Amino acid sequence: MSQFDVYINPSKKSRDAYPYIIDIQNALISNIITRIVIPLGKLSHFRNEQMDGLTPLIEYEKEQYILLTPQIASMPAKLLKDPVGSVEPLRDEIIAAIDLAITGI
Repeated sequence: MSQFDVYINPSKKSRDAYPYIIDIQNALISNIITRIVIPLGKLSHFRNEQMDGLTPLIEYEKEQYILLTPQIASMPAKLLKDPVGSVEPLRDEIIAAIDLAITGI
């Protein structure tokens, strides 16, 4: 598992609105059974609205998603099967959104 890998949401119940999960946990923390994740929400499910900085737009697979930073969570690593991609090039935007949520800066 690598930081910023993208996984299909393992929850069939919420997959329509939140099709992907991004693993944001650093590889240095690999000896625990959970991973820290942030869901990607379909922009259309959020009335095409987002909050600058906190919920940046993420283009993935040629579609627009919102990084739902306020919904940061942990989930069992075993639920995250094979990654379907990576958003590592968006590292700075993702970390900035987390910083804004935690520090307000």
